[in-house]
Amino acid sequence: MELWERGDALAQLDELVRESRRSGRVALVAGEAGIGKSTLVAAFTRRCGPRARVLQGVCDPLVTPRALGPVHDIGRQVGGRLAERLGAGADRGEVLAALLDELSGPRARPLPVVIVEDAHWADEATTDLLVFLSRRIGRLAAMLVVTFRDDEVGPEHPLRVALAAMPREVVRRIPLPPLSEACVAEQAAHLGRDAAELFHLTGGNPLLVTELLAATPTTAEASRAGTPPESGTEVGQRSPAAVQDLVLARLRGLPEPARALARLVAVIPTRAEAAILGGRLREVQQCLDSGVLTRSGDGVAYRHELLRRVVEESLSPVARVALHREALDLLERAGDVDPARLAHHARPAGDRAAVLRHGTAAAVRAAGQGAHREAAAHYRAMLAYVSGLPPAEGAKLLEAYAVQAYLSGVAAEGLPACRDALRVWRGLGDRERTGDCLRWISRLAWWSGRGAEAREAAAEAVAVLEPGPPGRPLAMAYSNRSQLHMLAYEPDAAVEWGERARKLAADLGDTETELHARVNMASARMLSGDHAAAGQLRHLHREASAAGLTDHAARALVNLASALIEQSTTTDAPAAVEEALGYAVEHDLEGYVQYLLGLRAMIRFAAWDWAGALTDAEASLSRPSRGGVAVLPALVVRARIRSARGDDRALADLDTAAAHAYGLAELQWTAPVAAARSEYFRLAGDRERATAEALPVYEEAVARGHRWFAAELDRHLRLAGDALVSVPPEVLTALDRVEAVRAAAWLRAELRRQGVTGVPRGPRPATAADEAGLTARQAQVLALLADGLSNADIAARLTLSVKTVEHHVSAVLAKLGVTSRGQAAAAARRRPS
Repeated sequence: MELWERGDALAQLDELVRESRRSGRVALVAGEAGIGKSTLVAAFTRRCGPRARVLQGVCDPLVTPRALGPVHDIGRQVGGRLAERLGAGADRGEVLAALLDELSGPRARPLPVVIVEDAHWADEATTDLLVFLSRRIGRLAAMLVVTFRDDEVGPEHPLRVALAAMPREVVRRIPLPPLSEACVAEQAAHLGRDAAELFHLTGGNPLLVTELLAATPTTAEASRAGTPPESGTEVGQRSPAAVQDLVLARLRGLPEPARALARLVAVIPTRAEAAILGGRLREVQQCLDSGVLTRSGDGVAYRHELLRRVVEESLSPVARVALHREALDLLERAGDVDPARLAHHARPAGDRAAVLRHGTAAAVRAAGQGAHREAAAHYRAMLAYVSGLPPAEGAKLLEAYAVQAYLSGVAAEGLPACRDALRVWRGLGDRERTGDCLRWISRLAWWSGRGAEAREAAAEAVAVLEPGPPGRPLAMAYSNRSQLHMLAYEPDAAVEWGERARKLAADLGDTETELHARVNMASARMLSGDHAAAGQLRHLHREASAAGLTDHAARALVNLASALIEQSTTTDAPAAVEEALGYAVEHDLEGYVQYLLGLRAMIRFAAWDWAGALTDAEASLSRPSRGGVAVLPALVVRARIRSARGDDRALADLDTAAAHAYGLAELQWTAPVAAARSEYFRLAGDRERATAEALPVYEEAVARGHRWFAAELDRHLRLAGDALVSVPPEVLTALDRVEAVRAAAWLRAELRRQGVTGVPRGPRPATAADEAGLTARQAQVLALLADGLSNADIAARLTLSVKTVEHHVSAVLAKLGVTSRGQAAAAARRRPS
């Protein structure tokens, strides 16, 4: 594909090369499928020449992506320690350290340029890698280029969180827009095409332009064929979907052996290497000469994923199964192939034994590299075959899936599998496995918002294991009891069970369980007001992280951040949340990421940054888990903002939050939900209901001696009653600024009822009249955003700082109820002029 209208993008990449020699940079090249990302990268690579050492890897569109796929590509390219660590199945930390070694060195050497293509298909270990490199690249003389389809990276996409976690100072986004109408017209004119029709059909997508130009006869060709010159009918009968016909027409022009090869390559994402091509040199050359395939590394591939999919989707179900079987056989015979690739072909090939063999290997490798979503996906694909396995093997597979589901943030999906495994272990009479499975059920049930089940399973685990010999399962069962007591604000019991777990674990030499118990006890002390426990939690985080126990290391930071927020330690809480969120993102602990986004939303809400709070809340709620613990902070924040703004959707959020919170029956959840519900009904004018929502939980907080929750609920009870309202004047100003219409109206009415004079009036009529509540400045920003201007461009146009524009854009997105600039632009076009 030719490189049209990409001079500016190439210039930006060249500039980043120069900057990267002083301090490393990240280039994010984004655009829709067929927009020319790979073509741009290829041109950039050629321009680099000897001044750079290009290390290139791609993410594959496998059913379940291979863990660290691009790093394996780079490892094959560079060899050395990186290849050795990958080949040895080393853990992710060792692999990342080896990659950093490749990028480190004297600044006078050729600049290392790491290119990761198609990151929208990245596994979670690779998205972690991108964050890992971006946070360290500023200290290196190196450059990272990431390409991805921005139209496929929606609110739920893991790449979105990875990109958000990258330091802004090292990142430059390089969006690739469609070709202009003038460019398309110029290309059409060269071949006598109907320019307007061509642009209408392709939307300026370079791939579609290229395909339609290659397939449509020119005016001269039409004349020689005795047909009238084109007047739009030839192209006009086509649409972008007709690219299918164009690709398949090329296939029909090939001899059957070459067509068979092209069909085989169509079921192999990314490329077919020499091991698959075998001795079919003639057929390979025919496919290359026809333009159906192109060279790719040591093999061949379709020029674009769109074209490969066209051919793959044209295959009959029978042909597809046969081709996947052929690919699986060839790859198995080749040896040294990533098990994720083998699993990708085993499933559609219907080969049960291969699915289990390669799926298990792929899941174990993915889990070892921290790619928990991919590990869970591999195990999930094998669940259909559990019934055919020996009972113990089937139960182990179910448990492995449940654990990876928990680590990837979808504990509720793993809970039924864990229950199924429990039935098997009970049937087999395996006491130790039964007890350990009960302990896992307790953990997954708690994350799923099922407090009673969590506590019952925890107690039963101890009861099952205590009569047997003391071992690690019993120590973890004790620690799990400690954890549940800590979460229920029962510090004495938490420490008692924690000490039992710690002592047994120490006797057994079980470092992991001992750390788990110590985190529980330090967290319980922190929640009891022991400020020295904060230092203990930080120390335990470092200790667990050094031991590779990422779940426990993250939990120490999360518990610290939660406690600081509950204790209204506003100076320390933001940094603690950011540290915990960064760690959770880096190690792909999705449940913690979702929860921490909600905690950050709470901090921003309290700081009157409601646009930022709503952005974080929506990001949390759009992630895979839809219930349980992880969504509660975000639900509360979104509900409070909606309530204050008079948005009746607040009640639905509050009802959902109440179901989760009262299902857990823990004060840390019931108190904020009760406060938010009391606030909603007070603002709605129902003082009696507002009191009823807060009073029972207030009494529990007092009985448990939780002074922070008791104080907050007491405030809501007084507001729901006839207590005098005393607020600083700036509160009304802040409420108006964040468009808290209902809350501001309630406060104004209450102040006037109490005889306060000089109460400021509400927002200007122009703002109130805007259907989305946009201020005049925000409407200006939206209009410029819809024109495709960047924040820097908008800042220059309106004579504002970029930071101010960022705040305006966040506010606009929140008010429009959208999550991306593209969605905001679409909403702008629907607004009345």
